Amino acid sequence: MKPSNLLLLTLVMGPVALAQSPAERSYWDLGDPHLNIVPRTAEEVARIAAVTSIAIDFNAPQRFEEKPGGAATVRAMTNADAFSQPSGNISFEDQLHFRVGNGLFRKLWVSSPSSTLASDGLGPLYNARSCQRCHIKDGRGHPPENADDNAISMFLRVSIPGPSEAAIAEIKDYIAALPDPTYGTQMQDFAVQGHPSEYRLGITYEEEVVTLADGTTVSLRYPNYDATDLGYGPLHPDAMLSPRVAPQMIGLGLLEAIPAADILKGADPDDFDGDGISGRPNVVWSVEFDRPMLGRFGLKAGSPTIMEQSAAAFAGDIGISSPLFPAGAGECTAVQNLCQTAIHGDNDERVTEIDAEGMDLVAFYSRNLAVPARRGADDPQVLRGKEIFYTTGCTACHTPSFVTHRLRNQPEQSFQLIWPYTDMLLHDMGPNLADNRPEARATGQEWRTPPLWGIGLTEQVSGHTYFLHDGRARSLLEAILWHGGEAQSQRDTVVDMTTADRDALIAFLESL
Repeated sequence: MKPSNLLLLTLVMGPVALAQSPAERSYWDLGDPHLNIVPRTAEEVARIAAVTSIAIDFNAPQRFEEKPGGAATVRAMTNADAFSQPSGNISFEDQLHFRVGNGLFRKLWVSSPSSTLASDGLGPLYNARSCQRCHIKDGRGHPPENADDNAISMFLRVSIPGPSEAAIAEIKDYIAALPDPTYGTQMQDFAVQGHPSEYRLGITYEEEVVTLADGTTVSLRYPNYDATDLGYGPLHPDAMLSPRVAPQMIGLGLLEAIPAADILKGADPDDFDGDGISGRPNVVWSVEFDRPMLGRFGLKAGSPTIMEQSAAAFAGDIGISSPLFPAGAGECTAVQNLCQTAIHGDNDERVTEIDAEGMDLVAFYSRNLAVPARRGADDPQVLRGKEIFYTTGCTACHTPSFVTHRLRNQPEQSFQLIWPYTDMLLHDMGPNLADNRPEARATGQEWRTPPLWGIGLTEQVSGHTYFLHDGRARSLLEAILWHGGEAQSQRDTVVDMTTADRDALIAFLESL
């Protein structure tokens, strides 16, 4: 039996949360202060429990399964724009806000000083000149294809172990870490004129062949990462590097609208139910709300809201200041004097290089990138693949469905039955996928379960089939074979499958 919400709250927040008044305790338990919520009725709670129960009949699709984003779902396009459509239920007026936000998302920033005052402030150190340069067509990034290819949609996070006093006392089991004293928390491989970039990303691969039970061979590539051509001297001897490929952008507003209490109900950090799955929530310090919050976004669930994730990306990826991260030098450290003293683009009425209105529009755009409809959900092979996915135990982490909060000011995300196939929790994926770098409560072997919606459109949108946090997997089958740790049993079951069952499983995933 899984622990109660009260016990979960103790495990997540520790005694600090339980010291609050009952009203405050409910507020902490929800963890959704940025959402204008209408509380659920008892009747709604019962309806939601019924409609999100795990399927046991695989003869036909479940009701509404073809619309993974609820009423916000859009028709699946057949070109590379499939991930770039606004929510299907968005108003005519808000379509304009979406398109202006898209313009800011695609905008190419330039260095200061510049005659284009609304667009200056790039860098001085950066990974890309726009959000779209990493999230290509709002889809997945990729590692460099060859030695001559740049890492435009991939970078290295970096940190060093911190002393115990660097931990955040309000968050139980927080793992102390500090920025690298020279390179900060993110390595930037580009710089504006007159500044050296921080590094060049080097990747080499070693191949290992895995033989499946039916005799099929699959080659897995083990990556080795190196930060070469360091522009500001050596990294700290204890530097921990973690490769990150830009994730797809669809459905973020719906994931943000899942009640935190519903996510916490799936947590089982001590595996009380004995199924071998020990999902844990990440809890992070919110710069936006100045308090601990449930982490939802990023590969280790290191950011609590779309706004905060977007502002952090502007600062780290592009070197653009915002109201949440107002430093004009972006992610430059105190050691990088030339970067700190450079001319920045915040010396006008904007105050920061992108102002609050601009951030609101970017967040609105990111919140309303629609999830495409399922394809072939009623195909017999897809239904057989769904049965295999469910009975193999994949839904223990890839939770099929949720119902979002009823929201007063976000009709697109309000009270929608959605099918993201993620529990939004951290799971130990074993040593082969480990980056050995902690993030808030996430250990070096833990990753947030990624949503699976839209995964079958990856090649159509992004022009490749690279998966996992660093793009090492070149197919969905390779991605499955990299699973270890809590998912080792499911991975081994796939290895032992018949060819027909494995093909059906892949067909189901490609339909999502």
